Amino acid sequence: MSSASFNAGQFHGQSQERADQSADLAKQSASSAQNTATAAMDHASAAADSSGGQAQLHKEEAAGFLQQTGEQVKNMAQGAVDSVKHTLGMDKQN
Repeated sequence: MSSASFNAGQFHGQSQERADQSADLAKQSASSAQNTATAAMDHASAAADSSGGQAQLHKEEAAGFLQQTGEQVKNMAQGAVDSVKHTLGMDKQN
């Protein structure tokens, strides 16, 4: 195998590894954001339970807001993964 072919293969392997690492980090960030949103919803729920009827309304609003925020963070992380894959030319199915 020529040196150029070896270097190209090595570069491709390194690029694949970096893309996989970036994808893993993005997924971990999305998972962490979702966990944070869930913990915040639990906290809001506990506070609302101690406050009565008006708090129930606020709990539902907070839960909806936090759920939506968690989904947005997750979607942004997936977009980052897709962007990295696209940049490295890995977004096409073989």
